[in-house]
Amino acid sequence: MAKKKNKKKWWIISILVLAVAGLVAQKILVKHDPPISIEKEKVVRRDITETVVANGKIEAVTEVSISAEVAGEIISLPVKEGQLVKKGDLLVKIRPDDYVAARDSAQANYRMDVANKNTADANLEKARLEYDRNKALFDAKLISESDFLTAKTTYDVAKTTLAAAEEQVSMGEAQVHTSEVDLLKTTIYSPLDGTVSKLYSHLGEKVAGTGMMAGTEIMIVSDLNTMEARVDIGEVDVVLIGVGEKAKLEVDSFKDRKFAGLVTDIADSANNNDTSSTSSSSSSSSSSGGTDATKFQVRIRLTDHERFLPGMSVTANIETRQHTNVLSVPIQCVTTRLPKPITNALASAASNAPTHGSNLLASVDPTNAAPAPKRNEEPKPVEVVWVIDGDHVKMAPVKRGIADDDYVEISDGLKDGEEIVVGGFKAINHDLDDGKKVVVDTQKAQKDKEQKTGSS
Repeated sequence: MAKKKNKKKWWIISILVLAVAGLVAQKILVKHDPPISIEKEKVVRRDITETVVANGKIEAVTEVSISAEVAGEIISLPVKEGQLVKKGDLLVKIRPDDYVAARDSAQANYRMDVANKNTADANLEKARLEYDRNKALFDAKLISESDFLTAKTTYDVAKTTLAAAEEQVSMGEAQVHTSEVDLLKTTIYSPLDGTVSKLYSHLGEKVAGTGMMAGTEIMIVSDLNTMEARVDIGEVDVVLIGVGEKAKLEVDSFKDRKFAGLVTDIADSANNNDTSSTSSSSSSSSSSGGTDATKFQVRIRLTDHERFLPGMSVTANIETRQHTNVLSVPIQCVTTRLPKPITNALASAASNAPTHGSNLLASVDPTNAAPAPKRNEEPKPVEVVWVIDGDHVKMAPVKRGIADDDYVEISDGLKDGEEIVVGGFKAINHDLDDGKKVVVDTQKAQKDKEQKTGSS
């Protein structure tokens, strides 16, 4: 029993010696390290608006595809691409010769059917009169029953023949109507006021038409007065977007200008065929840029008016969430570090020491000590910023919120007015460590301030 107590005692003494040695070594190293040049800024409250960015194309809200419904050769095409047209203007005329002949033939057949009906009607009247006369003779027993039945049968056949002739007339009338409609389809007029945005066919070209499926597409007529951006948003970001949310649109054809827009429609099903555009949230936690990601089409109505043309490339910045008066820091301030152990030797000892030894280890330096990791478990990096404490810095783990292009919300880990390191990049992401001595680069800070003032 005494041996076990002595063994635990030696464990505790060894850990304390290593802890003291580590702290002394750290202070010596820090003391002799030259100070690191940094830039600083205070933690302040700001309004932050998170956005989702996506690429797409400008298209007209209203556009009509003009397709051939009958086959034939184009003999008149009085419009060209980009031409303004009014509702009812002639767009295209297909050679009507065959359809004129078909109409004339249908009309002739119809007239013949009408004549046959009239003949059947006259025959019916003749058969009715013969039936009435024979019935009177039969009732007077002046003719045989056989003669009477013959007259009755002739009358019945005449009625059936007339009914068939009437149906034939109806069929002929329908054929005339169909032929006239087909003839009308050889001439296509504009269904709306707009612009010929695309012209696919040419004069003299033969087009196909069918009633079962779409025929040859000849042109597209669009109303360019009302335009929209159609962009593809990744599945991670699309849930953040709602109808009616504001957007800023950058059109490649209009450099250094931004146009206002409103989200009008969000697709209910994914579009996996178009993977050419990408979308990504300004917050790194909701990035979804990837050419193989599932996409949903979002339509954004342009509220600003300009000479937009269908097919122009556009970049949309859609506002998703906004937090007002929240603590925030520049995005570049936040970096990731592994939880800092006291020393490698102590970490090794802690994994083999008794439980109360680990508690003692944590009590030696509660500022830097992290919970003892489980055996064979890799420590996970945490997000931190560097807080300035006099002429030194200390690592402060933080919890992020939403972000915009420049600043990120800090929901936990910092206080209003604290000074933090904002530059440079190498210092924040590599050089700085707990207790490192720093010096503020006032010339660089002044230069950055002048640049910000000039740009504003």
